[in-house]
Amino acid sequence: MLGVAPARADLVYVLNSGDASITVLDAATREERLRIPVLREPHHLVLTPDGTQLVVADSGGNEVFFLDPATGEVLRRVAISNPYHLEYSPDGRFLVVASLRRGQVDVLDARTLELRQRFRPGDKPSHVAFSPDSRMAYVTIQGDGTVAAFDLHSLTQAWVEKVGPEPAGITWHRGELLVGLMGSTHFVRLDPESRAVTPAFSLGRGAHTIYPAPDGRALYATSRVDSRVAEIDPETLAVRRWWAIPGGPDCLSFDPDGRIWMTLRWSRSIAILDPVADRWETARVGRSPHGIFFKSMRHGAAFAQAMPGAVSGTRPIDAPLPGWPAATPPPPAGIVPGSIPRAPVLPASLRVRP
Repeated sequence: MLGVAPARADLVYVLNSGDASITVLDAATREERLRIPVLREPHHLVLTPDGTQLVVADSGGNEVFFLDPATGEVLRRVAISNPYHLEYSPDGRFLVVASLRRGQVDVLDARTLELRQRFRPGDKPSHVAFSPDSRMAYVTIQGDGTVAAFDLHSLTQAWVEKVGPEPAGITWHRGELLVGLMGSTHFVRLDPESRAVTPAFSLGRGAHTIYPAPDGRALYATSRVDSRVAEIDPETLAVRRWWAIPGGPDCLSFDPDGRIWMTLRWSRSIAILDPVADRWETARVGRSPHGIFFKSMRHGAAFAQAMPGAVSGTRPIDAPLPGWPAATPPPPAGIVPGSIPRAPVLPASLRVRP
């Protein structure tokens, strides 16, 4: 490890999947305070339900690392098969792990990490989301262009539905699932009851993932190929405005001041976007940065626990987190809302269940 994480500074954790390491930045100075070595290829991370530990998935190393988010200290390591994306169910009972390379979805007991059930739903399970009642887990199956649903009460696979080419990010939003299609330019809506698939909005090539802002006033979506980040109206799903940020925006995290911290997958950098001031800046990290987490020392664990998007954006909450940010973003300068068209109408085969 390099350096020592400051005791009271806000910290930013960045997973360098190309360097087998975790960069810990001082959020105020953007300086690296700590470099934590892992085994091979870290991609995603999640906070434990009690907010006391940060869980980093090293997919190539077949391990997860449990860190103290206030200091970066490695508390323990556990062997888990090819953990790519992982999420705790909202009730804290299960840890669901998607294995991109091995084509499996594992349901683990959140407390003991005992494997409760293993599913093989198809080629390249990618990202995980949940229903707010913790009954259902939903996983994008990137290689098959589908979303698979799993009943966590009966530990059975409930259904699988075609959504479009290379689905990646998925999140629960007001009774529906929003899914980014990396093999296309748009996001789609998936009704988990009728399983109807309809267009949501277009953003650009490599449409990737979507996160709710902590105050509930917006969603933020990314496209990795066209390097865009967009602010989405949560009511209409219209694109309000977007920013061209070179480097391939990928995962997002939020801070208590309303800024958006994002990894730039192709540029050894992260970007910090202030949507209120309508400006952004970058900071250097390691190769191929992927997962990112903002640790607020001012507000403790409660901030990240209550905020969808603080870790991975897939945990539903009943109400917006109050007070962050305090101000409504002003009208964008030089960017016309709706300048990116909504998604084209999908073919009938992708709109309704066969």
